[in-house]
Amino acid sequence: MRSTHSPLYRALLARMRAARQARGITQQELARRLGKPQSYVSKAESGERRLDVVEFLHFMRAIEGEPHALLRDVEREYRATRPRPSRKRR
Repeated sequence: MRSTHSPLYRALLARMRAARQARGITQQELARRLGKPQSYVSKAESGERRLDVVEFLHFMRAIEGEPHALLRDVEREYRATRPRPSRKRR
């Protein structure tokens, strides 16, 4: 299994945190909306706690965000920054 701190996962967490902040929602408010303690949000955003797909969807619904758009942006960013495999000429 890959680390929760892979570049792709870190990019996802950063986008999620930015989406929450852009909507002016604090960790405390998000936790209230999710019915979870504030530490749950803090640990999820820092990568200390790995979110599954359903939790990701709940997070995005709670901040009234678009999960597809966020994932698309993360994928674009990841593709733009990852090293390309070298092709050998024959």
